[in-house]
Amino acid sequence: MTRSSSSKSALGYFGWAFIVTIAGLVLGGVLGWNMTGTLGGLATAFVICLVLAVLEISLSFDNAIVNANKLKEMTPVWQHRFLTWGIIIAVFGMRIVFPLAIVAIAAHINPWEALKLAATRPAQYAEVMNGAHLPIAAFGGTFLMMVGLTYFFDREKDVHWIAFVERAMAHFATVKGIEIALVLIFVLIFATLLGGEDATTFLYSSVYGLVTFLLVEVVSGFLDASQKTMSAAARGGLGAFLYLEILDASFSFDGVIGAFALTQNLFVIAIGLGIGAMYVRSMTIMLVEKGTLAHYRYLEHGAFYAILILSVIMYVQTLVHIPEVITGLGGAVLIGISLWSSIRYNKRNGLKHGPADEEPRDRAKA
Repeated sequence: MTRSSSSKSALGYFGWAFIVTIAGLVLGGVLGWNMTGTLGGLATAFVICLVLAVLEISLSFDNAIVNANKLKEMTPVWQHRFLTWGIIIAVFGMRIVFPLAIVAIAAHINPWEALKLAATRPAQYAEVMNGAHLPIAAFGGTFLMMVGLTYFFDREKDVHWIAFVERAMAHFATVKGIEIALVLIFVLIFATLLGGEDATTFLYSSVYGLVTFLLVEVVSGFLDASQKTMSAAARGGLGAFLYLEILDASFSFDGVIGAFALTQNLFVIAIGLGIGAMYVRSMTIMLVEKGTLAHYRYLEHGAFYAILILSVIMYVQTLVHIPEVITGLGGAVLIGISLWSSIRYNKRNGLKHGPADEEPRDRAKA
């Protein structure tokens, strides 16, 4: 970490996010005016964009922490690629292309027809998107559950927040495939509760989510093993890049679907969630450059507990609707408590900023 990055103020990291916020809110207001021709429509679109941005930030703060955890292991070249290409994929890929692809597949139409449907018949577009919620929740929930369990079932993990739980999980990490077994138990329970065709859809989608996680693990392991034969630009980066992109997609599923509760306009949704994604990117950069994860030893723990809870919520949402505000607040509360616990630890041990020379061995595997 350079001297300039360590002395940079927290607000200094959010310059681009502020610029995108202003541009996005103006564009949202213009869309509202063009759709309704009234000041009320303009104000409504403006407010919805603002609310969606806050929703995205609240749902994705734990994503920023996990991103920072993985980015610190990547080469500077791949860090830059994730923070540039990654944000383009996050904003345009997950907030625009992904919903269009879902509608195109579900409605058996081409992507251009899906775009026209979003622009001219937003109610029908939203209906198709909501109808695809079950497989999306099963896939994303399974992937996120594997991410969370893999973090805790690590025999090399020696920093514990909720000690009696995490020590037990670290101990049983020697049992090969225990994370997969637990996930499959959850899958079978919820498939049984769903029953009928929904159970089959849930099972298939969950297996795809599990296989995707395992494939990313295999690719990452292959890249690590082949480091010596790879170019310097590729070492320590490609596998982590793929992991982070799929992780971001899994986090995005719930926000994209939930946004249709506020508006059926794809473009307003893209603007609002895109603004939020920029703040997540800024938070990620700040966490990496200021070494915040090393300063607050339990912050990562709170994020991964939030991921586990989010994965279970995504499963439960296949049975009953859970408001997005509960999902967002749940993760924020857990992270807040873990931050408070970290500050208490630092005070008890006479640390001003935390263990600057101590690098916890906790990390998400990819």
